[in-house]
Amino acid sequence: AVTGDHSQLFSVRQNGHDLRQITALDGDALVADWSPDGRRIAFEFDPADGSGASVDIMNADGSGVTNLTPTVACCSGEPSFTPDGRRIVFERFDPATGDDAIWSMRTDGSDVGRVIDPWPDGAGFATDPNVSPDGGTLSFVGFDGSLVGPAPASEPARGLFTSSIDGGDLDQLLPFSADLAIKQDWAPDGRRILAGVNANFLHVGDSANIATIRPDGSGFRLLTDYQGGQVNAFAGSYSPDGQWIVFRLEDHGRYALYRMRADGSDLHTILGLSDFRPRNIDWGPRAGHDHTPLRAR
Repeated sequence: AVTGDHSQLFSVRQNGHDLRQITALDGDALVADWSPDGRRIAFEFDPADGSGASVDIMNADGSGVTNLTPTVACCSGEPSFTPDGRRIVFERFDPATGDDAIWSMRTDGSDVGRVIDPWPDGAGFATDPNVSPDGGTLSFVGFDGSLVGPAPASEPARGLFTSSIDGGDLDQLLPFSADLAIKQDWAPDGRRILAGVNANFLHVGDSANIATIRPDGSGFRLLTDYQGGQVNAFAGSYSPDGQWIVFRLEDHGRYALYRMRADGSDLHTILGLSDFRPRNIDWGPRAGHDHTPLRAR
């Protein structure tokens, strides 16, 4: 939710109880990702002064916020932990050169290295990197600027990509015309990837929906089938056991937080429709620790 002029991170239990704000920063706190042990959260911080974006880390209760990318080069964001909890993958963009790539670092900000730059000529962007549960595959959302959605947003239409963890073997799983949401997530067993389609309404008059696909690009499956553009679903993440998916539902300008089975059945309301807008939702990893951090606006 907007607190003052900024987006902050919140957590809530999967039954909708105990909603609480866990950041109160002078700027926007975005795209939270739990560490595998549930003790820390990595997130993107965009300061209010417009100076750029950084990857920050904090304790799960919001204390101990630390900037892991204190550099003059802008901008770093969209962080996620590797499954062993030892590293964070993230996007780094330099507006002076147009260079955009996926990078990796240790959780203390050291040992920073470039992983993949699928469009080294500055023609496109790679964002929201995630690592497969076995640690061997990187998935990310990418776009090359060749397909742009309708005005007024005119957002580039994005596709889904994978590579090996060292940046080789680049493969495109979903085309740019799928118009992916930035948020995507691996099933805990590594068999499917969760994604959102028509997220920027490239297909005018159609709704945004949630889908999954196998890591080899086969078996595309829609889990929601909203139509008409007034009701839309935006993917969050899998539960730690892979049985549930948490997501945002938008219904005629109001927002709700829902969970459903991994096959799209058995919808449950977590937070009902209101002006509170959950975004970039990530489910906490520990048994008995079912808080779900989210950016709300």
